Amino acid sequence: MEHVKNDVMYPTDRNGVVTACNGMSDLPQSDRDWFAKTLPEGKYRTADDVLKAVLAKV
Repeated sequence: MEHVKNDVMYPTDRNGVVTACNGMSDLPQSDRDWFAKTLPEGKYRTADDVLKAVLAKV
């Protein structure tokens, strides 16, 4: 979540968040895959919006 807070430019959509996360080589591929599969389509104004969307799916 630290990357989502600091390395994603907002506002963005699901694709923007997933693309940013895929460029974060310090995250294991399995974590990036899980995140991409879990984050729903939508527009995100803040990192908190992303966190809420992911937590709603788990």
